[in-house]
Amino acid sequence: MSVDLRSDTLTRPTEAMRVAMARAEVGDDVYAEDPTTRALEERVADLFGHQAALFTPTGSMANVLAVRTLVGAGQEVLCESSAHIARAELGAHAAYTGLTMRTWTGERGQIDLPAIGRLLAPDLGPFFVATRALSVENTHNFAGGATLPIDDLSALREYADGVGVAVHLDGARIWNAHVATGVPLRDYGRVADVMAVCLSKGLGAPIGSLLVGSGGAVEESRVWRKRMGGGMRQTGVLAAAGLHALDHHVERLAEDHEHARILAEACGVDPATVDTNIVVLERDDAEAFVRAAGAEGVLVARVGPATVRLVTHLDVDRAGIERAAVVLSRLVGGR
Repeated sequence: MSVDLRSDTLTRPTEAMRVAMARAEVGDDVYAEDPTTRALEERVADLFGHQAALFTPTGSMANVLAVRTLVGAGQEVLCESSAHIARAELGAHAAYTGLTMRTWTGERGQIDLPAIGRLLAPDLGPFFVATRALSVENTHNFAGGATLPIDDLSALREYADGVGVAVHLDGARIWNAHVATGVPLRDYGRVADVMAVCLSKGLGAPIGSLLVGSGGAVEESRVWRKRMGGGMRQTGVLAAAGLHALDHHVERLAEDHEHARILAEACGVDPATVDTNIVVLERDDAEAFVRAAGAEGVLVARVGPATVRLVTHLDVDRAGIERAAVVLSRLVGGR
């Protein structure tokens, strides 16, 4: 049996989660009448100290809806150059909402206020695109699951307030950041005007993300969700999986982080540089490396011309990690 480290989106519902899904009370969510979905939305909004939340089928949709509440057509959001919203959402923000993006490059995806300041253009007159929001990602996927320090996030919030722009937080893996750093979820929530969080990565739900923000942002996004084809009916079956995950799968993320450090050491990466559940290997032979690992039953992902990514998750136990470590160590060593 293979050890699949391509992504934490590969997790399958546990038996207990399936039971919760089967027993879920449901209604029509387009009418906002699904009681289980409403319960999930209220719980997540409260966890982050915001007024409301909106269930979406995907994290990309949650991000597109969230940024759209801050940035209009012909305006811009600034983000880090390897951010998911810029690199891995297939241009959806421009395609659906007409906004533009400019980027800074931060070491390990980090916030760089001087660089942001050089890009910022909230009101330079009719010849320049107006900056309306700053977007950050925590944890940062393509920076190897790096966490953003809460002091840096708070400084960004203060800076944004000072120059009159909003903050979007892509928190697809915010649960990993919370477990790794001990920072309360509400502290992360205070940083953002609007944010997106995911249930189908480390938490192990089969589907689902949420936009989190003000009541106005959520009601506006409810309309846009339907416009984009994301209005679903008896979503309580899916929301129940999210509720179960919040009850049972958050604290266990620490196991995934430990497993990632084991893999890092096997691959010659300093484990101290691995914050959460993602390990990035820079290899000129990335494509061949992925094929070789796969041939020995270890599935990893090529996420750039010379970049390989390993992601630990709920469906890979310690034995699987140790088996993968042996294979990867041998391949890295060229033996």
